[in-house]
Amino acid sequence: MSKLESRRTFLKKTGLSLSGLAFLSLAGCSQTASSSSSSAVAASSEPAAEAVAADAEIEIPSHPYPSCEFDLDRVEQLAYESFYQNGCCYAVTNALLTELKEKVGFPYTAIPAEMFVNGKTGYGASSLCGSLGGAAAVIGLMCSPDDSSAITKELFNWYTSTNLPIYQPEIQAETPTVAKTVNCADSVTTFMAAAGITEMSDPRRLARCGGVSADVARKTAELLNVHFGYMEAEAAPAENAPEETLADNEYIGEGEGFGGTIRVKVTMDGDQISKIEVLSHGETAGVSDPAFETIPDAIIAAQSTEVDAAAGATFSSKGIMEAVNDALSKIGT
Repeated sequence: MSKLESRRTFLKKTGLSLSGLAFLSLAGCSQTASSSSSSAVAASSEPAAEAVAADAEIEIPSHPYPSCEFDLDRVEQLAYESFYQNGCCYAVTNALLTELKEKVGFPYTAIPAEMFVNGKTGYGASSLCGSLGGAAAVIGLMCSPDDSSAITKELFNWYTSTNLPIYQPEIQAETPTVAKTVNCADSVTTFMAAAGITEMSDPRRLARCGGVSADVARKTAELLNVHFGYMEAEAAPAENAPEETLADNEYIGEGEGFGGTIRVKVTMDGDQISKIEVLSHGETAGVSDPAFETIPDAIIAAQSTEVDAAAGATFSSKGIMEAVNDALSKIGT
């Protein structure tokens, strides 16, 4: 495929016409055609338009796309404000893309943040929190697949182990909460129950989700800044790490599932496992449900982690078993 053909394919996907290229001044791209020739080309045939496109030397960056240093405070504020426009997924992507469009330019200038509006309210199904979905999309644009997976996992682990919201410029949440999963339904309902809120339209709920969007955008920007060497990694504030009070017969363990760390609490009755509670995880709702519904009970019934994995949820099942084994290894230590 020729460079011109690849450019045409990309431009079609991004909604740009070849004849319109002469009118665009995209950062990061050279453009040599004069305004007079541009006007002529706009009214000419496609071959002539292709010639102008070739002269303009539009270079489509290969994946991953270029990085920039994010202004954490600005990203945070933009995400909070954007939440009230189009929801959490749009909020995070708009905040990050705004910086990328201004500091890098093309190809980010061809990506509309509005394409992420459908991510609000857990993509309309209370599934993955839209703020995380938007963050993962931008991470995927900027990083190689392996790096993208690692950074996304770190973001998800942070989300399920941190009291949120942190950013609260207007309404202070009396009860910041930790989401046990990455799912919208779990995150929102946990907060609403703790705050005594019954209506999704409650200003406190809206401010909370706006704050969480800001938190996710800032954390994503921070992780990307660290990854690309713009800043040093900082330890999370101690006050944001929830403490688990354990009885003498309770033990915490961690294992790796498909979506990240699975954290459990195992309660012992003498030398018998009497209870297994999943404290947090980053697994996908629906797909992983069979594992969480059956594996803890199966382990208790067998008094062993050598049980069959749940059909269709092998990674989640093994993550739970690994977490229980980790907890059991701490008995007597």
